[in-house]
Amino acid sequence: MDILKQLNWRYATKKFDATKKLSNDKLNIIKEAFNLTATSFGLQTIKLVIIKDKDLRATLVHASYNQKQILDASHLLVICIQNDVNKSDILNYYNNIKDTRDTPEAILKPYRDDLMQMMQNKSIKDRQKWSTNQAYIALGNLMAVCAIEGIDACPMEGFIPEQYDKILELDKKDLKSVLLLPIGYRAEDDMFSSLKKVRKPIKEAVIEI
Repeated sequence: MDILKQLNWRYATKKFDATKKLSNDKLNIIKEAFNLTATSFGLQTIKLVIIKDKDLRATLVHASYNQKQILDASHLLVICIQNDVNKSDILNYYNNIKDTRDTPEAILKPYRDDLMQMMQNKSIKDRQKWSTNQAYIALGNLMAVCAIEGIDACPMEGFIPEQYDKILELDKKDLKSVLLLPIGYRAEDDMFSSLKKVRKPIKEAVIEI
């Protein structure tokens, strides 16, 4: 697989073929890729909501400024953050390290204590902003994986998170929606699929020291 070729192939898909659906195998790759996304400290204070149900997605179109990708894509991915980062999140994370790697408590304790103190020193707003940064890392990772797998995607900030949270009852899961990624397969008549990419020359975008 030529990664650069696939990254040139991808674009923000404006029109999906509503008749084409992702296979379970492709969907499983998306799930695994999300879970393997790098996050600060490995804490994973983000979650992925995958919506297949068309009737439910239809109720979200108005909260997406009537962008039809929401409905016509095979699936809609909603990247969410936790409402807050709690002490239990940190404890569970380090317990997972201990169970997975059999790391001694004496090694884990100073790192765990430092992370707890760092989070305690942040306001809730700052902790949410920190988690939102992780959501953008996940978005970039998912877009690259989609390109490699030949899956079309359209990253979206243009939606009303409060309405999404209400319709999807994310508050009951202590989550807030921050980003959308409809995924599926492009329509043959999407004019944007054949347009050349517009990018700065490498020498203007990259500084080598």
